[in-house]
Amino acid sequence: MTVALLGTGLIGGSIGLALTASGMTVRGFDADAERAERARELGAIATVAGSIAEAVDGADVVIVAVPVGKVAAVVVDALDAGARAVTDVGSVKAAVIDAVRTARPELSSRYVGGHPMAGSEQDGLDGADADLFAGATWVLTPTTDTDPAAHTSIRGVIGRLGAEVIEIPPEQHDALVAVVSHVPQLAATTLMNVAVESDDQHALMMRLAAGGFRDMTRIAAGHPGIWPDICVANRDAILEALDAYRGSLDGVRALVASGDGDGLLDVLDRGRRARRSLPSGARVSGPLSELRVPVPDRPAVLAEVTTMAGRLGVNILDIEIAHSIEGEGGVLVLVVPTTGAAPFESELVGAGYHVARKDLT
Repeated sequence: MTVALLGTGLIGGSIGLALTASGMTVRGFDADAERAERARELGAIATVAGSIAEAVDGADVVIVAVPVGKVAAVVVDALDAGARAVTDVGSVKAAVIDAVRTARPELSSRYVGGHPMAGSEQDGLDGADADLFAGATWVLTPTTDTDPAAHTSIRGVIGRLGAEVIEIPPEQHDALVAVVSHVPQLAATTLMNVAVESDDQHALMMRLAAGGFRDMTRIAAGHPGIWPDICVANRDAILEALDAYRGSLDGVRALVASGDGDGLLDVLDRGRRARRSLPSGARVSGPLSELRVPVPDRPAVLAEVTTMAGRLGVNILDIEIAHSIEGEGGVLVLVVPTTGAAPFESELVGAGYHVARKDLT
């Protein structure tokens, strides 16, 4: 299988290293030819293409790993070059999908937005790591017009990275990452800037900075260049999340001002319980179940089923489409953790699907 990697920075280089290690052939292109050659020297790509068209030619899947502000244009270039399946790694999805649909409505079904929930404080290609995505969540955002073949090919490649794929609608993705990624970056940066505003206190304050401050501001050390484009592309969702955060801070300020110890304890306890409930990041273990779901041959059926799993928090570990020899349609074969099989089956049945479930040993 051949993957075309368009962009060979930190994320692109990490993807290339992981896919190469898994046995895939990775062909790379970068607007910076020297960086692409460096990616080849590091083993992230097998060959350097001289253009997007050359990289895409014959590739099974194309992965666009460029800054958010450039994603839509590069996706369109890949589709124009004949790409059969295109995904990306940008942290904003709805705006990019809309731009691709507007530019190439007849080709946009081959593009499935993607976003790995993984990163590093390292800058550039030299920080690339083949294990960066192992155990991480990788979001895909198929839509009602997503091409099933492209969707399946992209899921298969992402699975080779060691990531756990979930699927949600693009608008929901953008609202969620505004809270868990974009606003935390702005909050950490703002707090760091508050801490250094007083020059005469800076040296002493940095000596006093304890673990809590360092933990909360860690992401402020990341490369700032990617964030203006992200904030512009996801403006509405970020503003909504910032308003909610500011409102909560105002509430905490009022509790401090009034000396309401009980109220503060309640806020702190709720935050503690919420934080302790976060997933540990451990890979799925335990028994698995297979769900066989007959589906009609119609647009969006695959996206409908996988998005349903994402909404329930059920991780689809493997997926196969068994096409019917006679008639239209086929059977989706899904492997999921047994702990999530029953609610997923119930949701599918409620949506009108017939499900055959088998617990695997």
